Amino acid sequence: MSTTTTLAGSDGRPRCRWCAGAPEFEPYHDREWGFPVSDDVRLFEKLCLESFQSGLSWRTILAKRENFRRAFDGFDFHRVARYGEPQVARLLQDAGIVRHRGKIEAVVNNARCAVQLQAECGSLAAYFWRHETGRAAAPQTASVTPESAALSKDLKKRGWKFVGPTTVYAFMQAMGLVNDHAEGCVTAAEVAEARRRFRVPG
Repeated sequence: MSTTTTLAGSDGRPRCRWCAGAPEFEPYHDREWGFPVSDDVRLFEKLCLESFQSGLSWRTILAKRENFRRAFDGFDFHRVARYGEPQVARLLQDAGIVRHRGKIEAVVNNARCAVQLQAECGSLAAYFWRHETGRAAAPQTASVTPESAALSKDLKKRGWKFVGPTTVYAFMQAMGLVNDHAEGCVTAAEVAEARRRFRVPG
């Protein structure tokens, strides 16, 4: 996702160029990427999947998303926070997901951190939306921003793992903290309108 140009999609309308990378990218781009999210479970899922993506292709993660949801109890972080070694061992045997012990253990650790963060801030959404930023650079020209570095640093201070500034910026793009659709992309205006109507969690 490193170019600002657009390409015609399946309906002939211009979209971010990265949509052409795989058939499943276009619906994800049109319906999810950049649209504001306030649901805590969805936010936790998005951050976990971005963490799993580190070092891999997003296509791999997107193709396995339903498997991840099944394996991690729908990313209900209150349930995942209770996982122990038996659950980790089960996940390491699950061929439907990415079987990386460090990342699996990070999800469990981060679920426990998420429970604490929710108790402290009222919701994960309230915490994350405090870090909203305007467009700091031309669309899709940055993989790290000062805001993502600051959020990454704060999450790590709170005990979260696999949340480096690049991963966090990808999460910020995905959940709508920044509208990083390319100029001229048909979805950019839809995301902007969704954000205009979105009520930031308090």
